[in-house]
Amino acid sequence: MKIKHQALLLLALLPFTLNSIAQVDESAEAISAEQIEFQNFLASLDWQDTGQGELEDWATIDIPMGFRFLNGEDTDTLLQAFGNLPDTYQGMISVPDVDWFVLFQFEDSGYVKDDEKDELDADKLLEALQSGDEISNEYRKQQGIEALYTEGWAIEPRYNESTNNLEWGIILRSESGGKSVNYKTKLLGRNGIMNVTLVCDPAALESILPTYQDILTGHRYKPGKSYAEYRDGDKVASYGLTALIAGGALYGAAKLGILAKLILFFKKGFKLIIIGVIAIGVALKKFFAGLAGRQKVDTTAE
Repeated sequence: MKIKHQALLLLALLPFTLNSIAQVDESAEAISAEQIEFQNFLASLDWQDTGQGELEDWATIDIPMGFRFLNGEDTDTLLQAFGNLPDTYQGMISVPDVDWFVLFQFEDSGYVKDDEKDELDADKLLEALQSGDEISNEYRKQQGIEALYTEGWAIEPRYNESTNNLEWGIILRSESGGKSVNYKTKLLGRNGIMNVTLVCDPAALESILPTYQDILTGHRYKPGKSYAEYRDGDKVASYGLTALIAGGALYGAAKLGILAKLILFFKKGFKLIIIGVIAIGVALKKFFAGLAGRQKVDTTAE
């Protein structure tokens, strides 16, 4: 919503007094200052808007017209500014205003066999995911964060044998009734998995998905790294496709050695988008305070 429209909405809701008008003006000025601060921060990052983005030693991604690429280090800087814990990323593709973006994170787990491709039972997988809600919500409440529930599939799990892509989308519901979508794609490679996460407004998911799929066609593993180049003797992952979807906290704990992962408060309206297994984090308002040097964001994971 534009600032002008937002101010008009506030005027309609408040008593029409000189005091209320002053409050609206102050609110609009504060929002405008935050937006300027945010835009200045974005401009300080090393964006690339043409050619190919280098996903470190593992792969490349074509940068579509109208999109921008950010390297792994600056991707982590941006996500930490949004309130995420530090992590290692290979890069991201984003629309210019960062309304939605695509994260790339390689997992050096070894070759994941796809022999379970015909055994992906959506109902059982959903039950497995929902069974982890109680444990994760107990942890979230200890951190002062409202509970989050796995409501159902936005997209049921599916595996594309020709591209070796595994993807699914989960609808998540917060205790206060807000909903978000965790949309994942796993691009299987010879040495591991390129984990791809689409971060967007749930209401926009359907319209964004075709563009997202087009972006993924520009992903290419570097020579010697593709799934088809597997050779006997290569490292093989200890889990298959089912565990990638339904492992929940068990898979997360095995892979990370921790239960807490990431939370993202999206810049518009603090829309909650879950990146990892169990999430903790801080509100976006701390981002603006941190940029100004007024305070530091402190997040810890057990």
